[in-house]
Amino acid sequence: MTGFGAAATEVDGARYVVELRSLNSKYFKALIRLPEELQGLEAQLEPALAQRLGRGSVVMTVRFSGSSVGASARINAEALQGYLAQLRAVAPDELDPARIDLGAILSLPGVVIAGTGEELLQRAAPVLLRLADEVCDKVLAMRSREGRTTLDQLHEHGRQIADRLTKVAQRAPVVVEHYQQRLQERINALLAESGSAIGQEDLIREVAVYAERSDISEEVSRLQGHLQQFAEILDAQEGEPAGRTLDFLSQEMLREANTIASKCLDIDISREIVQIKGAIDRIKEQVQNVE
Repeated sequence: MTGFGAAATEVDGARYVVELRSLNSKYFKALIRLPEELQGLEAQLEPALAQRLGRGSVVMTVRFSGSSVGASARINAEALQGYLAQLRAVAPDELDPARIDLGAILSLPGVVIAGTGEELLQRAAPVLLRLADEVCDKVLAMRSREGRTTLDQLHEHGRQIADRLTKVAQRAPVVVEHYQQRLQERINALLAESGSAIGQEDLIREVAVYAERSDISEEVSRLQGHLQQFAEILDAQEGEPAGRTLDFLSQEMLREANTIASKCLDIDISREIVQIKGAIDRIKEQVQNVE
């Protein structure tokens, strides 16, 4: 969700520059930095950004020059004519245009009507909305390039997990056989010393309890299902936001991996699970950057 875009234009003697930075975030959060005279446009700009970007911590900076609220001020011709008429009536021979102090006349009450700023906002709003749309296009293009790289990495992590999970599934039945052999050897050694005997049924019962306790077939099956769903989401063509779904799915994958590790204490399976959990952790980190 990282990206940057900048755009500028000049309209009616005023120059507008807009920069937009987007950082990773689970939710949409916007910080819009506007010049004081354009503060009233924040309420229009934020929903426009939210609609285009969806998620991310967004910082929009607007620079504005070449015009101001004061530029919208106008001269009240009627008031000015009224002042001049009074001066002519008082001293008709003294009213020499070359001697008139324009600054003093313009400072008379009512001669200059200052703009309220509303006109400036009305002129600036469509310009800034257009520039906001332009910089959003650039940010989304950068996000798309980053997203393709992230997609390839997520697919690779999924393949690594699937390969190691296949080894776990193949190893699981052997674990019970090895346990039965080790148990038989220990029992035979003890019986040889004591001269006692133990029934085959007791041995089978003990092995059955261990097999039940260490059975990971259900967890392996669920983790395989999660991996299949993971791949389907990555390959989906609808373009719908998937970051939160992938985040939840990675948590479920980690849950199954932890259960496998706790139920089956075989050293070979433990090695594979360590690698699987490492890949899941990398997935969890990367899906935070996915919309």
